[in-house]
Amino acid sequence: MTTIVGISGSLREHSFNAGLLRSAADAVPDGCSLSVNSIRGIPLYDGDVEAGEGIPPAVTDLKQKIKAADGLLLVTPEYNNGIPGVFKNAIDWFTRPPEESMGVFAGKPVGLIGATPGNFGTAFSQYAWLPVLRVLGTQVWSGRLLWVSGAMGKFDDQGNLTDDGVKRQLVKYMAGFSEFVGRMKA
Repeated sequence: MTTIVGISGSLREHSFNAGLLRSAADAVPDGCSLSVNSIRGIPLYDGDVEAGEGIPPAVTDLKQKIKAADGLLLVTPEYNNGIPGVFKNAIDWFTRPPEESMGVFAGKPVGLIGATPGNFGTAFSQYAWLPVLRVLGTQVWSGRLLWVSGAMGKFDDQGNLTDDGVKRQLVKYMAGFSEFVGRMKA
């Protein structure tokens, strides 16, 4: 069984990206599982907090899930043409302490998808993630792109994906990404 950890980079419960992640979990092919996770509860990184209190439990829990999984799917919003600060903050926490960061990310297959109300999908955010993921030593899958634009017309008020075209794209994306992850773990 190929295991993928999915993380929505939005804090909002009914966000487009949380809904896209839930739909991705429904779209994985047989022989693959995708767990749905949130960055909710991860505090802003503060070295003094780390030194005094250690790594917060919300960070440790999700970091261990990433480490144990075969692949990682980042479902990223786009704020002001870039990476959402709260999402980057979570990834920064997962690299703490530094001596553990390579064990979490090194060689990990990573997929990037996202949804936004804007016209260009999350292209700018996804491109902005590339240098970060490169430094972490991940293997970013680029076999298919999924940038959902005009999200307000493709999700309902609860953040559920309603657009059949995007659902079909998501099935293709998840098939390709899970195949990539499977090849990387073999």
